[in-house]
Amino acid sequence: MIWKRSAVLRFYSVCGLLLQAAASKNKVKGSQGQFPLTQNVTVVEGGTAILTCRVDQNDNTSLQWSNPAQQTLYFDDKKALRDNRIELVRASWHELSISVSDVSLSDEGQYTCSLFTMPVKTSKAYLTVLGVPEKPQISGFSSPVMEGDLMQLTCKTSGSKPAADIRWFKNDKEIKDVKYLKEEDANRKTFTVSSTLDFRVDRSDDGVTVICRVDHESLNATPQVAMQVLEIHYTPSVKIIPSTPFPQEGQPLILTCESKGKPLPEPVLWTKDGGELPDPDRMVVSGRELNILFLNKTDNGTYRCEATNTIGQSSAEYVLIVHDVPNTLLPTTIIPSLTTATVTTTVAITTSPTTSATASSIRDPNALAGQTGPDHALIGGIVAVVVFVTLCSIFLLGRYLARHKGTYLTNEAKGAEDAPDADTAIINAEGSQVNAEEKKEYFI
Repeated sequence: MIWKRSAVLRFYSVCGLLLQAAASKNKVKGSQGQFPLTQNVTVVEGGTAILTCRVDQNDNTSLQWSNPAQQTLYFDDKKALRDNRIELVRASWHELSISVSDVSLSDEGQYTCSLFTMPVKTSKAYLTVLGVPEKPQISGFSSPVMEGDLMQLTCKTSGSKPAADIRWFKNDKEIKDVKYLKEEDANRKTFTVSSTLDFRVDRSDDGVTVICRVDHESLNATPQVAMQVLEIHYTPSVKIIPSTPFPQEGQPLILTCESKGKPLPEPVLWTKDGGELPDPDRMVVSGRELNILFLNKTDNGTYRCEATNTIGQSSAEYVLIVHDVPNTLLPTTIIPSLTTATVTTTVAITTSPTTSATASSIRDPNALAGQTGPDHALIGGIVAVVVFVTLCSIFLLGRYLARHKGTYLTNEAKGAEDAPDADTAIINAEGSQVNAEEKKEYFI
C-alpha cells in the first residue's frame, strides 16, 4: 500500500512539473498577475475545517493543496492522499476548496496552496485546532462541615488548548480571591487547569450552591460547569414568640419556641424560673408551644426554652408579666350623673318651689318604664340639706362663743380687782350693781 501511495504522489508531482513547464513556455507573460489567496482557519477538535484557495486571474493554471508534511492532498480535482477525512468541496480554474473532517490536534499546522505558474506561486493557511476542555470536577468537600470550619474546594479540568479559564460563583455572586494553576499535558499541546477556593463557612452557607465555571473559546459561549451544594451543621438558634404582646389576667397565652439548627433540634424543654412548670394542668406543652390557660398573677416569672442538637445547645427567655383587666364602668354605676342630680336637687329646694317639679322629674336612668317607688334623688337631696344646715349652725355657734369667752365675771370678782381686802371687795361689788342694772345684755 505504501509503495502504491508513493507512486501516485510521484505521478502527480511529475504531472505538475510538466504542466508547469508548458505554462512557462506559452504563458509566461500572462502569469505575472496571478496570485493564490488563502485564509487561516480555526476549528474545534472533532469539527470540520474548510481550506479554500482562490485565484482571481487564472489562465487555466493548476492548483494544489498540501499538508504541513508537504504531502499533496489534492491536485486540481484529483485526490492524492488516501485519507477518508479529506474531501473535495469545489474545484475550478479560480478555486480549489477541500474539507478535513473530524479534525484532531495532530492536524494543526501550516497548509500550502500552490499555483503552478513560472515560477510557482504559493500561499500559506494556518489551521488552528482548539482543544475542548473536559467537564470540570470539584474536589475537597466532605459532608457535613461544621460551622466555623475552613473549607478548601478545588476545581480541575484537562484537555484545553489554549488553557481554559476557571471562575467561582456562590449564590450567583462571583468570588475573585482564588488560586489558579496551569500545567502542560503530556502531549505538549493541551493544558490541565485547576483553581482553589478557600473560605470559612457559617450557617448562612447551608444549602448554598457553589459553582465552578470553565470558559473557553471552543465552547461557543456555553461554559461547562460543576456544582457543589454545601451542607453546614450548626448549633440551634432559639426565639420565643408570644401570642399576644399584652397578656391579661384570665386570658390564655401561647408561647412558641422557634428553633432552627442542623441537624434539626430535638423537642424543646420548657422551664419557669429555673425549675419545672408549676401547674401542669394549666400549662400544657404541645410540640414547640407552651399553652397557659387562664392567666393569673402567680404565672408571672421568667420562662425559658432550650433546644439541643448533636452540635450544641441554645436557649431563649421570656419574662411574663400578667396585667390586670381594665375596669369598665356600666351605665348604672356612673357616679358623675348621680352627683349632678344631687346638686341640682339642692338648688331647687333652697330657691323656689317651682324648681322642685324639675327635680322630681329626674328619674333613675336605669329604672324601667312604668315602675313606681321612692325617688332616691329627692331623698338624697333632703338629707344633704339637713346635714348642710346642721353643720352651718354648729360653725356659727362655735364662732360666737369663741369671741365672747372671758367677758362675764361675778360681782365678787369685779369688786376684788381694786380692793385691798375681802370686805372692801364686797362693798365695791354692791356699789357696782346699780351700774350693772343700766347694762342690758341679750343672749341669742
